[in-house]
Amino acid sequence: MAKSERAGGTATATGKARDGQLDAVEGEVRRPRGGGWPAVGALAAATFTVVTSEMLPVGLLTPIGRDLGVSDGTAGLTVTVTGVVAAVAAPVLTLLIGRRDRRAVLAVLMGTLTAANLLAAYAPNVAVLLVARVLVGFGMGGVWAIASGLAVRLVPERRVAAATSLVFSGVAAASVLGVPAGAVVGELGGWRAAFVAMAGFCAAVAVALAVLLPPLPTAGAVRLGGVLGLLRRPPVRTGLVLVALLVAGHFAAYTYVRPVLEEVAGARPGQISTVLLVFGVAGLVGNFVSGAGAARSPRAVLLAICAVLAAAVLLVPPMGQAAGVVGAAALVAVWGLAYGGVSVGTQTWLMAAAPDAREAVSALFVAVFNAAIAVGALAGGRAADGWGSDGVIRLGGVLVVGALLAVALGRGPARGAAAGG
Repeated sequence: MAKSERAGGTATATGKARDGQLDAVEGEVRRPRGGGWPAVGALAAATFTVVTSEMLPVGLLTPIGRDLGVSDGTAGLTVTVTGVVAAVAAPVLTLLIGRRDRRAVLAVLMGTLTAANLLAAYAPNVAVLLVARVLVGFGMGGVWAIASGLAVRLVPERRVAAATSLVFSGVAAASVLGVPAGAVVGELGGWRAAFVAMAGFCAAVAVALAVLLPPLPTAGAVRLGGVLGLLRRPPVRTGLVLVALLVAGHFAAYTYVRPVLEEVAGARPGQISTVLLVFGVAGLVGNFVSGAGAARSPRAVLLAICAVLAAAVLLVPPMGQAAGVVGAAALVAVWGLAYGGVSVGTQTWLMAAAPDAREAVSALFVAVFNAAIAVGALAGGRAADGWGSDGVIRLGGVLVVGALLAVALGRGPARGAAAGG
């Protein structure tokens, strides 16, 4: 690239930047793209893998608790601790990796997930299982934060929006295939077999990332001042509050959906797997429907998501009592359809709020998202142990209503920024 072109690119980037802009942005934008759709597919597989690893205990809480001799609330800590560690790991790893090749970093982190799932599979007690889940959180936080902003470096500019949606489809696909498949494997071979299978899949994805991704060095490193500077932008703050309330509300209820369905609808273990599969299929549909709409108006899409999600969550117990498993499953499907759009909708909001700082705002997004998972799962556990299934559902519904108020009253990205970003 000629010196004049470099100067022109720098001037353009500088002119568009606001407070908190990252040194890495200019280098990433100028770097030639490569890898194409196979590389994007590998990133989608990575997001699928980390989310499945994180949420695998959801469909296995009852057998894990029974085998290790702990309550459902204590077993739910396997989700909580993963979210806490991922929330810390996402921004910290983004700062620590500096200019290192993102391909190598992703492969190493996926190897960490492989080892973590193997340790979980052979854990003799809940303490060792929690150590394994700490390692899962470490790998997950790093992979998600890095992968979510790489589409722009892999495909032509006109395909970046579609590629980003595909990367995040791995999150929804984890609900369709990952969590239900884990529940099925758990029923057939025990919960430990599900973790062994997950370890094998993580190893395969690590190889795919190393082979399919091009070298991805970065011209500049993300700095702490750049990350914290983003918090001065009102649309970024609104987006993060929205993520916190919406995700915490969902996971307060969803982490304990198996006990809820067993108690209020009389669901049997085989039916639980089917209901979770229905949730996941609906979520995958919601991901692509919401992704298309969020590119035009993230606020409108998120308003609809929050309203539908709050209604679905709060109505599960009365519907389960009135119409049994079929009625509860129908509402869980609506729940999945709404929640399927949360990741792509909120990420689109934040990318539009900080288009000049993709990796930094992604790190904040992952940190808040996973902190919300941890808080939601923990609060849901306390509600489950103290108030029962009705308390879990009410807590989740109230938090989602709070998210609805945040998106309705908070400042959003400038009109057109979502499409342009």
